[in-house]
Amino acid sequence: MATALLVATIGAWAPPFAAADGDPASDYLLGQSVFLPFDAKIPAAKARQLTQLVANANRSGLRIRVAVIATRYDLGSVTALYLKPQKYAEFLGAEIFFAYRGPLLVVMANGYGYAKGGKPVARRALGGLAAPGPQATALVSAATTAVQRLAAANGIHIALPHSFGHSQTTHDRVIIIAIALTAIALVGAWMFVRRLRRPRPT
Repeated sequence: MATALLVATIGAWAPPFAAADGDPASDYLLGQSVFLPFDAKIPAAKARQLTQLVANANRSGLRIRVAVIATRYDLGSVTALYLKPQKYAEFLGAEIFFAYRGPLLVVMANGYGYAKGGKPVARRALGGLAAPGPQATALVSAATTAVQRLAAANGIHIALPHSFGHSQTTHDRVIIIAIALTAIALVGAWMFVRRLRRPRPT
């Protein structure tokens, strides 16, 4: 009920062009810090790494939200802004203005957009970064690097969170199996010792 009321209030106060668009990121970033394409094949570990990095940035003093746009379909009904990251950053910032007014980073295949409250912001920290290209994993990696650059420009050092993938899962399974085997061995040894201590019938 409270969420529905919040969305209704935002919709009532937002500019008409913002209320009529229907791009997924504008809804998602009302309450979340990172928007990732829903149908892109992004490794879960990479997605978690970016999400954790942005959370760490916000805790460290860099207030920021990030939208990663892989295809024109990620823009919903505003596909005209595809491959126009700066214009979309300003557009998206205006859409979520009444819920969030801080810096907003947009990453697309051909580059980056950076805005605050729907207005362009100096992007010197992003200068020299190569265009990520269309591959979804590369877009997420580029977003991670860009957030670190923006944090450093504000005097904030944010270490890259560990990206735990299949190797970590395998390592955890090995540990669990080792513990289970050790427990079985201990139980077997205890039963063997107990059997030896039983008095033999005369």
